[in-house]
Amino acid sequence: MAGTVVIGAGMGAMAAAARLAVAGHRVTVYERAATYGGAVGRFERDGFVFDTGPGLLRLPAVYRDLFVKTGKESLERSVGLVQVDPASRHVFADGTRVTLPNASRAGSVAALDAALGAGAGERWGAFLGRARDAWDRSRRPLLEEPLRPDWEVLGRDPYPAVRQRRLLRGARHASTLAEIGAWELADPRLAALLDGCALSYGLDPRHAPASAALLPYLEQTFGSWYVRGGMRELARAVYERCLARRVEFVFGAEVVRIAEKDGAAAGIELADGTVVAADRVVAGIAPDRLLERGLQEDGGVRAREAGGAGTPGRFTVLAALRGARDGDAAHRTVVHSPDGSAEAAEVFAGRTAARPTVTVERPDDPATRPDGGHEAVTLTATVAAHGPVDWSDAALRERYAEVLLEAAGATVPGLTGRLLWHEVRTPAETAADTGAEGGSVPPPALAGTAGRMLYPANTTRLSGLYRAGGWAHPGGGLAHAGMSGALVSGLIVEGPGFRGSQ
Repeated sequence: MAGTVVIGAGMGAMAAAARLAVAGHRVTVYERAATYGGAVGRFERDGFVFDTGPGLLRLPAVYRDLFVKTGKESLERSVGLVQVDPASRHVFADGTRVTLPNASRAGSVAALDAALGAGAGERWGAFLGRARDAWDRSRRPLLEEPLRPDWEVLGRDPYPAVRQRRLLRGARHASTLAEIGAWELADPRLAALLDGCALSYGLDPRHAPASAALLPYLEQTFGSWYVRGGMRELARAVYERCLARRVEFVFGAEVVRIAEKDGAAAGIELADGTVVAADRVVAGIAPDRLLERGLQEDGGVRAREAGGAGTPGRFTVLAALRGARDGDAAHRTVVHSPDGSAEAAEVFAGRTAARPTVTVERPDDPATRPDGGHEAVTLTATVAAHGPVDWSDAALRERYAEVLLEAAGATVPGLTGRLLWHEVRTPAETAADTGAEGGSVPPPALAGTAGRMLYPANTTRLSGLYRAGGWAHPGGGLAHAGMSGALVSGLIVEGPGFRGSQ
């Protein structure tokens, strides 16, 4: 047998590789870069260590399941997984601050009431209850099962919006996150809380379906988790699990073509002309550009086959600071834009927002700094992709880094005076490192909008060719990538009758 070829060593692709190897398949991974992990990268300098991709893990059960199913050693024995508490701190444009506990709805309600006034927490809690209904209604077909042939059923929004009486316009209900914020939450700070969450996933709250409410629900219900040493340690653990199951890796090997024979995937061709035969191919990247003719068919899910101008990326400032981390610092603080709607309008029109929402991550982790007298801080904003904005422009990069540093000063005491140096990473670096068009970062799949927020299925029209990773069902994010790997392995091992884990 020729075995299984996996294109790319991202998290979804490696999750599929490990599961397939345990099932008895001979698996070889070909990765264009010199290392594994895809967008889950690391930057090190002068004893400082930074994540260059996601800094927190949601739904750790996805990776717990991967480690249980692929060996005896659990996830917790492979990495130092710790729950972040508080989950987040928020600084609003009017100066109001609120600290939200991890995985405690009652605690969040109390904190919001105390910070924003009586009734604010109750409204947020009621919203989370409706978001839970959306989660319950859509969880299996949206995340845990292969994309159904009748995927159109996911075109209906599962969020049970409250009907609103609008003067002279009859009864209406919220169909977007922005409308939920305006009509159901009825406080600009609660709306900013919701909009900021959407934007952090690369979603435009003005147009994201109401079903995106399940994202803050997941965060506040299942919690946020940090991996000691940074999220790169999770990528290392998955890579080492692959090696332990005898998955082979070939780095510096760019795949330029997927070979076809008799209507089936027959192997790959590398940039150096090497042809590798395979019984099946798992593409951890969008595979259309590697085929002589595309995979999309009339009636199929067309949206999000690749990135591009319409899907934003991340602008990140890695800041090395002198001075110890203050004791009451939160791991994650969100400094909200004074005008979230204007910010979204700029980002999704391919421009830079003058006052972006900035996420400040300050891990209390000795592995990220040279000693206790220093601190590693990561600042992140969602920005337009590379192309619409020229993120290779050195002057623009530094100018925008100053914008993020100024915003972060609202939560990091004496930031400017403590700064030793900073490193800037933009969608231009993401594109170069991962091959994603424009450095776009895929959001998770969502129900609603007639299926426009879905991704192509893990199976394709070409027999033996499968999709895994962020640009395939069920979309982007660490947890979703792990789910895609599980779905692909299930479809290969059990066949087209596979319907997901029970």
